[in-house]
Amino acid sequence: MKKFWGLGFALLMGVAQPAQAKDWFDFTFTSIEGGLIETESYRGKAVLVVNTASKCGFTDQLEGMQDIYARYRERGLVVLAVPSDDFRQELDSNEEVAEFCALTYGTEFPMTEITRVKGALAHPFYKWAAAQTGFKPRWNFYKILIGPDGQIVDSWNSLTRPNSGKVMQAVEKALADK
Repeated sequence: MKKFWGLGFALLMGVAQPAQAKDWFDFTFTSIEGGLIETESYRGKAVLVVNTASKCGFTDQLEGMQDIYARYRERGLVVLAVPSDDFRQELDSNEEVAEFCALTYGTEFPMTEITRVKGALAHPFYKWAAAQTGFKPRWNFYKILIGPDGQIVDSWNSLTRPNSGKVMQAVEKALADK
């Protein structure tokens, strides 16, 4: 059975998500390994947030996500994978997702638990991002770049690879602006 604890688990654990978030630092995710990912801990860093799925035709983008993370993490880039089954292409459990990504693509970047990214039950971050930009994931591997100041810098659809020139150029600029 699929696990969609995301916001529900966070609320159960007493971690409230802000109704009127002003920036990225107002959110909390549940880590795929358990515990919380507090976005406040990324203050001063650029963050590339990508909704992922292990059984998607774009899954090989995990390799590009790892490449860009390895290239820029020392300069302050965080890549955050947000596995989602909203498009019915994710494995059955957080454990399977973590193992698949690590063994198949050597991923080292942080990952959330399987999380909703669209619709009424979407994680509050995705609702906030849509309100800020009108940009919503319409498929897996949509990318949102958050600047060191917690504001959205840019976003890209599934066809744009995470290590493409336009994403890397935006990352370089965001890191230079910090």
